[in-house]
Amino acid sequence: MNKFVGLPRRSFICGTLIAASIFLTGIAGRGWPAFARNAQETAKLNDDASLLEGFRHVEAASVSDALEQISERKMYMSHRMRPIFPSKFAGFALTVLLKKESNRDPDALKGMLAAIDQGSANSVYVMVVEDGADIAGMGGLMGTAMAARNFSGAVIDGGVRDTAYLQKIGFPVYALGIVPSTSVSHYRFAGSNIPVVCDGVAVNPADIIVADADGVVVVPRATAPQILALAQEMDFKEHSMYAWIEKLKSIQEAVKKFGRL
Repeated sequence: MNKFVGLPRRSFICGTLIAASIFLTGIAGRGWPAFARNAQETAKLNDDASLLEGFRHVEAASVSDALEQISERKMYMSHRMRPIFPSKFAGFALTVLLKKESNRDPDALKGMLAAIDQGSANSVYVMVVEDGADIAGMGGLMGTAMAARNFSGAVIDGGVRDTAYLQKIGFPVYALGIVPSTSVSHYRFAGSNIPVVCDGVAVNPADIIVADADGVVVVPRATAPQILALAQEMDFKEHSMYAWIEKLKSIQEAVKKFGRL
């Protein structure tokens, strides 16, 4: 006689389902590390997107104040760093360094172009041109490539040219000045995605660059969430104060109420 005869059909089905579940769990278990990595990468992308969305809606002045309060560091660029047209953006730093060197090497700036072509969306091209206030570090061709790759903007510790075309395509650039010169034959590429000092401020790859009408601020990536939270709080208080000042005709009363100046 079959030993399974007489067992309830439901018990047999349940046992089969349990065995199948165990088998499938084993298969899934072997694939878990890849799944976990994908989940972590997705979470990081979401975190990055949320950070940038937040920084795009706060004022550079509030970000600067938050940095000074939390890290006790001044992380804003000088008054010399100005936009070629009114701009507001935030993105992750992609750094490039050019060293002054007269040369006839056709590949001297090859790495600079490669850095642009390898850059990802939401990058901010941060270029340091050694002693380059009167040297155009970029122009319309480079700006077109950055725009096509969805860069957020560019910050040049040096000059910029082709500004009419850059304005036409709407690609935002901050620079020390507008000049018609070229870096070709006068400079050599010295590295990308390396720490640089741009207009006196230390910038590391993937730091967050925040720019608006008041200037450019650099937010170290590690402290970005904390800086953003305080900057948002400061923005809210300041924007709330305008109506109170108008109503009370007193800035002292508004500062006393909101604690923001």
